[in-house]
Amino acid sequence: MDISKLNTDSTILEELGNRLARIRIQNNLTQADLAQEAGISKPTLERVEAGRDAQVSSLIRILRALDMIDVLDKTIPAAKASPMERLRTKGRERKRVSPSSKKTKESKPWSWRDEA
Repeated sequence: MDISKLNTDSTILEELGNRLARIRIQNNLTQADLAQEAGISKPTLERVEAGRDAQVSSLIRILRALDMIDVLDKTIPAAKASPMERLRTKGRERKRVSPSSKKTKESKPWSWRDEA
């Protein structure tokens, strides 16, 4: 199954859990072995593989134990400012978002100029 924005959160969690379980089995690891290597409890690993909510730190530990920590870098790439953005901000990194300049103004509805 491909993961897309059309999937529900629970469906995505279930698919990720299934994928991790298949990778664990391909690596010939039991749940107890992987849990011990990851430094988490076996019930925590069971929850992750079942697609139930778990802490992100548990997922990080599992990925590290499976030697797959690099997938996180691909999942959420570092934000890079465009060259124009760097010029405009004089090389400083933005820390916040400015309010939209397109505030709703009470104005006349749009019309052709010849319609008065």
